[in-house]
Amino acid sequence: MASTSEELFGVSEQRLTQLRSRRKLKDQVARMGISVGGLGVILAICLIFFYLLYEVIPLFLPASLEEKSTLKQYSVESTYFVVLEEQGQVGLSIDKKKGPVFFDAQTGESLATADLPTDSNITAFSKDAPGKRAYALGFEDGTVLVQKPVYDIEYGENSKTVNPRMDYPLGEEPLQVLDGSPITHLAYRESDSSLRIIAADNAGRLFLKDFEKTESFLSDDVTLEEVDTIQLPSPSSAVSKMLLSLDQRWLFLVEKAGKVEVLDLRKDVAEMRVDITSVGSEGSKVTVAEFLLGGWSLLLGDDQGNISQWFVTYNDHQKPYLAKVRTLTLNEGVAITAIQTEHRRKGFIAGDAEGHIGLFNTTAAREVADVKVADKPIEWIAMSPRGNGAVFNVSGDAPYNYEIDNEHPEVSFQSLWQKVWYERYDEPTYTWQSSSASNDFEPKFSLMPLTFGTIKAAFYAMLIAMPLAICGAIYTAYFMAPALRTKVKPTIELMEALPTVILGFLAGLWLAPLVEANLAGITSILVLTPLFIILAAVIWSRLPADWRTRVPDGYVPVILIPVVVFAGWLSMTLSAPIELAFFDGSMRVWLSHDMGIDFDQRNSMVVGMAMGFAVIPTIFSITEDAIFAVPKGLTQGSLALGATPWQTMVRVVMPTASPGIFSALMIGLGRAVGETMIVLMATGNTPIMDMNIFEGLRTLSANIAVEMPEAEVASTHFRILFLSALVLFVFTFLVNTTAEIVRQRLREKYGSL
Repeated sequence: MASTSEELFGVSEQRLTQLRSRRKLKDQVARMGISVGGLGVILAICLIFFYLLYEVIPLFLPASLEEKSTLKQYSVESTYFVVLEEQGQVGLSIDKKKGPVFFDAQTGESLATADLPTDSNITAFSKDAPGKRAYALGFEDGTVLVQKPVYDIEYGENSKTVNPRMDYPLGEEPLQVLDGSPITHLAYRESDSSLRIIAADNAGRLFLKDFEKTESFLSDDVTLEEVDTIQLPSPSSAVSKMLLSLDQRWLFLVEKAGKVEVLDLRKDVAEMRVDITSVGSEGSKVTVAEFLLGGWSLLLGDDQGNISQWFVTYNDHQKPYLAKVRTLTLNEGVAITAIQTEHRRKGFIAGDAEGHIGLFNTTAAREVADVKVADKPIEWIAMSPRGNGAVFNVSGDAPYNYEIDNEHPEVSFQSLWQKVWYERYDEPTYTWQSSSASNDFEPKFSLMPLTFGTIKAAFYAMLIAMPLAICGAIYTAYFMAPALRTKVKPTIELMEALPTVILGFLAGLWLAPLVEANLAGITSILVLTPLFIILAAVIWSRLPADWRTRVPDGYVPVILIPVVVFAGWLSMTLSAPIELAFFDGSMRVWLSHDMGIDFDQRNSMVVGMAMGFAVIPTIFSITEDAIFAVPKGLTQGSLALGATPWQTMVRVVMPTASPGIFSALMIGLGRAVGETMIVLMATGNTPIMDMNIFEGLRTLSANIAVEMPEAEVASTHFRILFLSALVLFVFTFLVNTTAEIVRQRLREKYGSL
């Protein structure tokens, strides 16, 4: 007699047992594979996050100073200025009596002394920009001598030797600036074609002397020809220091009374004095004055421990004035005794009367390190051009040589996310400008314009994609004939396979010029297309019933295709006549001149159209599947109770499908936020903050794609690009997490329908 299994299935019990075992094994393998795959995805995301974090964390690590040696053999008693060469091995001290003295930066031992070609005593000193290394000495007989240290490097088998020597770029013969009077204060600047010297005599009078430089074709010899000599306006009180800006235009007279006079040397003598500003707080006194890198900003240290940054800018009436940009504090209530600016960054190092040393960065507006190196006042500070070492001289002690680790001082919350008053700007701004050809450049790493551009591009893309995709999905899933749906849905989903680089290429080289040339026509499409559709619907409803019944149910939208095409053609045809009739021949010019709205060819409208086209398939496909998956029993029950198809859609189908629709929107938003190639090619890549739909933008992803190949590895710029990637990652993660939470709540709320 056959077994029960054989009677029912025609299979033996043993065979069924084998099939069950195989099925169980397959289930276990599938379960394990799915689990491993899911965990692998989570692990990959975590690894991406931690790698980004690994590259970003060094940006926020504090700077450090570590003592290397004491310069016990240093013998220079009084100095004007001390500086270290590139390698940090040799220092140059400008002795007030002997002149330049080279010394070993590790031991302080004197290496060489450059003999001065004059017997007159040194009475004044002025330095040029840090990168030029040159400086000028003023003498008791009214002459000025320009010197420049040169460091020759010899490489041995396992060693490197720096041999210092002194060069005279303008000749060894001192220049006569004052007629026999001692120079008490001196300021000078040198350019490729000119030399400007400003000297003060013992009577407080100021004299400006300009020279024109001519370089020999056969050698490096420079010939100077005196151009002009001018007596400048006398200062209102005794001057403690004179500083001349990099462009030789602005002369700053730091007065002992706590004021700074600003002279515009391009004006006539009677009109040169443009501003007199009190730079100290009540009761404070300026103790140190130096230029920040570039020679535009003044750094003024006072006896209250404050260091303020000032530079010339213009008010609303285009009148120049000396503006206080920011104030940094080393040790409150303790006088600043020394300031030395960095040679390649907008930072400086300061010392006070209690032996504190502070590292500061002006762009980031923060103190990156504060170390107490002694209990006595810091007399002077010498910093290496690379910013990785410094020598501090403490009153009564031998100088100390310190190693500095200060890789990323430009980064702070304020410099990344708040407005910053950058050098030579009229007001604080959000600005991204990461590189320049000059070391005097102040890097601007504000992420706000890039974040704003990312959100702006996504907003306009979703503004176009969301209504078209959702409305199209509703009609396709619920109203369209099944036979037509099988053709429409795959066609729209195929749009997602188009490479975004092709869409960006078409948007930048075809769509953007088309929109610019036919701006009135593009605007007319938004008006005429809905009107023509409504008109077509009215005409269709008035047609005889037997005509309308010839079109199968669900195929009516096919009739709208020629209507939409005709509306677009008519709008583009009428573009030129509309511009002639209403906008004086050009809607773009009318927007710019009459309305004050800036117009760029590659703008947010073009990005919205191109990126919206790319996002539509994603939102459409998921939304259509969610609506089509609503149980037919729900719709049939609603219709059976007397509801119309539209009421059923709004009150039954849409709430039930809302979790899927919301997921579609969030996935589309994530696609828009992370899009790179379209925004890279279809915008002007201008990092500005303006909601104007006719202006360009720059997104985080496009900025990474543009600048990462040229960023120096491990530099501040390089790591900030990783920070922007981390911001994009976290933003997408938060959006997706929020979307999942909302989706689950919608499912719980409408799951009982």
